[in-house]
Amino acid sequence: MARCLICDNDIAPFMSFGRMPLANGFLLPEQFDDEYFFELKVGFCPRCTMVQLTELVDRSRMFHEQYPFFSSTSRRMSAHFEQFAGDIAARLASRDPFVMEIGSNDGILLQHFAQRGIRHLGIEPSANVAAIAQQKGVRTISKFFDEALAREIREEHGPADAILGANVMCHIPYLHSVIAGFKQLLAGDGVIVFEDPYLGDILAKTSYDQIYDEHAFYFSVGSIEHAFRRHDLELVDVQPQDVHGGEMRYVIAHAGARPVSPAVVDYRERERAQGLGDAATWDRFRRNVEASRESLLSLLRSIRADGKRVVGYAATSKSTTVTNYCGIGPDLVEFISDTTPIKQGKFSPGTHIPVRPHDDFARDYPEYALLFGWNHAREIMENEQAFRAAGGKWIVYVPDVRVIE
Repeated sequence: MARCLICDNDIAPFMSFGRMPLANGFLLPEQFDDEYFFELKVGFCPRCTMVQLTELVDRSRMFHEQYPFFSSTSRRMSAHFEQFAGDIAARLASRDPFVMEIGSNDGILLQHFAQRGIRHLGIEPSANVAAIAQQKGVRTISKFFDEALAREIREEHGPADAILGANVMCHIPYLHSVIAGFKQLLAGDGVIVFEDPYLGDILAKTSYDQIYDEHAFYFSVGSIEHAFRRHDLELVDVQPQDVHGGEMRYVIAHAGARPVSPAVVDYRERERAQGLGDAATWDRFRRNVEASRESLLSLLRSIRADGKRVVGYAATSKSTTVTNYCGIGPDLVEFISDTTPIKQGKFSPGTHIPVRPHDDFARDYPEYALLFGWNHAREIMENEQAFRAAGGKWIVYVPDVRVIE
């Protein structure tokens, strides 16, 4: 039995994905013997409705000076964050506003505030990624955000008119310290705006590969309201986002400072109808995940039995969950094609599938490509029209296992 990270209630996992390595732990052969593993288990709290991991990995193992994810590699995400920044900039009423972002990565969002001459600060714990942001002229410090750091920032910069986050809040198990820091730092009329994978989409799409070590939480409108209410902060708006396989943008303010949008009320009702707060829902989710695994394995084995080649496309964090949970190794997937230099020449976590440059994929197209980067499917398929013209077929597994010709 584990304890809920939000309300300290007893919770039990509704599913185990088994022995799992670090999602971004791409490694060299000499590191195989010392590879770190843990049990990837996910549970549901019936009291506060938060879905969460029940065994956590130390943050220093996940976020460090060799972190291999850079947000700016996707054109679509670059456009998304440019629009995000524009939306926030339009909200700022202060004559000298201050904007802060936690988990600011390579400055993909804050660069738009820097270009406007708006005071800003990025908090990025992975030093190699923070260095890229600094080179762009984005003021960034390489630390983990918590209540103590919030006090330091307020003393130096004053209150924040906007506190931002994108695909980071769900990474932080010590969420109460972060929210308490937000409370101290936020200006009286300021807003906290962050977006993360949305639990309703994970359930609807059976996108179980969103579950991995870095994602401590899987947020819903109901669970976010509960967590922030404990700190006298109020959810005032929600805005669904069509990125990363389905996300929700949450807007938080001091309690009573802003009117609550009808969208919040609407999503409360949607989540009740979807059963996000019911334990039985997550038992059904487990069964759907198990069925997806069997379907994907059956398809891959059939293709390989016919003598056809399968290459993975995009060495994502999500791919680690899929390959290890399903038992997909080099016998089923020849290699994984990826454009990130820091991953190339290494091997996938746990299953040790080679990761090779995209040139290797384009030089000798396989018959099938297993799309691990399904959340960027539109952009990827637009870029890979030559693959399809050569007769190549895509294998996808979200929302169901199928072949796209």
